Amino acid sequence: MQSYNLGFISDENIFNHVKQTVLRYSANIDLKEFNKNIVDPIKLTFDAKVYGRSIEEVVASECMRQMDKSNNNHIGYFHQNLFQYAGNGWKVPNEGFDVVNEEQHIFVEMKNKHNTMNSSASQKTYMKMQNKILRDSRATCMLVEVIATKSQNRTWVVSVDGEQFNNDHVRRVSIDKFYEIVFGDSEAFAKLCRALPLILDDVVETMNHEANQNTVFAELSAISSDIIKSLYLLAFKTYEGFDNF
Repeated sequence: MQSYNLGFISDENIFNHVKQTVLRYSANIDLKEFNKNIVDPIKLTFDAKVYGRSIEEVVASECMRQMDKSNNNHIGYFHQNLFQYAGNGWKVPNEGFDVVNEEQHIFVEMKNKHNTMNSSASQKTYMKMQNKILRDSRATCMLVEVIATKSQNRTWVVSVDGEQFNNDHVRRVSIDKFYEIVFGDSEAFAKLCRALPLILDDVVETMNHEANQNTVFAELSAISSDIIKSLYLLAFKTYEGFDNF
């Protein structure tokens, strides 16, 4: 293991944390996972015909899209659970807020990107924070965004039923500013980003990666030799007329 010189987290802890994230990273997919939310064969047909692609290429792209969606959740795990190593009262609870410091009365909800919450989700999160402040007059609640529109630590203003609400104890904070609050280093997040490629190289080198397994095509072929037909039967097998499709 090399020295990463982060200062706010040990080499061993950041190495192990990155490794745990890599182990979660999805590389395999089967038909059950592929059709977990029922794939839309009509959209896949449009994609193939409009973009001049084979149905195999379109299905492969859909497999990658689904795995990428899962992997985004694992990146959320990476961002949130790093703070279990912060010490000084910082914790990652199993429920409730994503990151808390009871000693400092700080309660955090984390989002990977600034536009991942719709209006309803924003209102719900804001009301959760308002409720916390009502029960703890010393509390400060933060919406921490990894990819924010800019570096910031400002009052979060939310519109609820057309009325704007703001409270200085409810903050909207970019991840760099949150790292500064937690670790006392304004460049802590930048240091992590600079070191991350090296850490990942070291982690991947120590792991015995199996070849990615995608059994979707084999399982679709077992339904019918015509992949398009298999996709329609997968979605509509109980519909009228599809018993002789």
